This record gives sequence, C-alpha cells and structure tokens, in this order.
Amino acid sequence: MTFGLRHLPNAICIMRIVLILPIVMLLLAGDYRSALGLVLVAGASDALDGWLAKTFGWQTRLGGLLDPAADKLLLVSLFLTLTWLGLTPPWLTAVVLGRDLVIVSGAVAFNFLIRKVQPEPSKVSKLNSFLQLLYGGSVLAAQAFGWPPDIVPLLTGAAVLVTSVVSGLDYVLTWGHRARTA
Repeated sequence: MTFGLRHLPNAICIMRIVLILPIVMLLLAGDYRSALGLVLVAGASDALDGWLAKTFGWQTRLGGLLDPAADKLLLVSLFLTLTWLGLTPPWLTAVVLGRDLVIVSGAVAFNFLIRKVQPEPSKVSKLNSFLQLLYGGSVLAAQAFGWPPDIVPLLTGAAVLVTSVVSGLDYVLTWGHRARTA
C-alpha cells in the first residue's frame, strides 16, 4: 500500500490525535505555554486537513469519520484536564461531554439500525467546536501569560454552553427526522 497525497488529510488527523497525550501531560505538569502551543498546532491542523480534503477532492469515508473523532478526542481531553486542574467548571465540561455522548450514541444507533452515517457537521456544530477550542485556548493563555482578562473565558464559556445545547438539539431533531423518514 502506498501513501499518496490524497491520504494527507487523514495523516494530519492522526497527528492531531497523537498530540493529545503530550497536551494532557504538559497541562498536568503546569506547562501551559507549551500546551497552548500544541493546542494551537492541533487547531490549525484541523483547518488544514479540511481545506486540503475539500480543495483537492481528497475526501474519504475514513477521513469523514476520523476528523470529527480527532476533534472530539482533543476537545474532550482538553475539557476534562482543565476541569481536573480546576480551571474549567465541571458543569461546563458535563454539558460538552453530554452533547458529544448524545451525538455519538445517536450516530452509532443510526449507523447500525438504519443505514451508514455520512458525517455532516452542521454550521452550529462547527461553530461549537471552534468556540470550544477558543475557550480552551483562552483559559490556557490566561494561565500562561495572564492574558486575556477573565471576561474572555467567561464569555467564550457562555458561548460554548449555548452552542452545545443548540447544536445538540439540532442533531437530535435532524437525525431523528431522518430516522423516522428512512
């Protein structure tokens, strides 16, 4: 099996997954600057792999499943670790995890009971992922550099709460309708 450029987006997704362990280890060691740097690399890699796949037509079913899995693993690990360190309120992490659990459970059920899921992230879900990353980045930057002011994590956390609820409901309603009409 040869590695062609069309597999580059998938390789970038795998790299994002590999970055999770060093990010968590750096956070637990209190090295917020280095952790922030790796989170920024992971966030940029998410944008890059999506751009490459769409621009060059390198989309694959594996990539369609791998990309959201990499995003979820990164963001869930980040939120759990920030909560463990006392930097993120447990209720916000519970909302983020609850939304992801509902979405993944629904996707698995749909895939096995109705037909194969073709991942289609909604715009509000993409916004939610961006805001989760922005929230995590702002919390890390505040720890690493004393900036931004406390209002930034507070406002981005509130935005994460709202978009988590809205996107979770959007998935339930959209895929529930698809299940009923299949």
